[in-house]
Amino acid sequence: MTAADFRRIALSLEGVEEYPHAELPAFRVGGRKFASLASQVAGYGNLMLTLEQQAAFVEEAPEIFLPIPGGWGKMGHTHIRLAAASEDVLMGALRTAWKLRIDQNAMTRRKKLVPERSGLTDKKRGKRRR
Repeated sequence: MTAADFRRIALSLEGVEEYPHAELPAFRVGGRKFASLASQVAGYGNLMLTLEQQAAFVEEAPEIFLPIPGGWGKMGHTHIRLAAASEDVLMGALRTAWKLRIDQNAMTRRKKLVPERSGLTDKKRGKRRR
């Protein structure tokens, strides 16, 4: 696979848009990034995964997947070696990152919509309303 394949597959997922991030293509859904092309290592893509997903991908195909070095990798950000990946593997990995972002976006929206459940009103907390 190539960077062009990464772009084509990412953009085939529902609601995805491409935008420049550090002068390289990045891909988001619902306004939030889930994947990008690697900035420092040509021929790599980046996926935003959970640590559990990252561990599963790396364990299953260490020749294709590796954690991004440093703190980003410790948060689940994962390189995919494009030349070593088949179209099915790349599609599956991008779909996993995309679905995770969709689910995270939905959770964020729900948190904003659910009113505080403590039962305390502003008056009981001693706060003034303006």
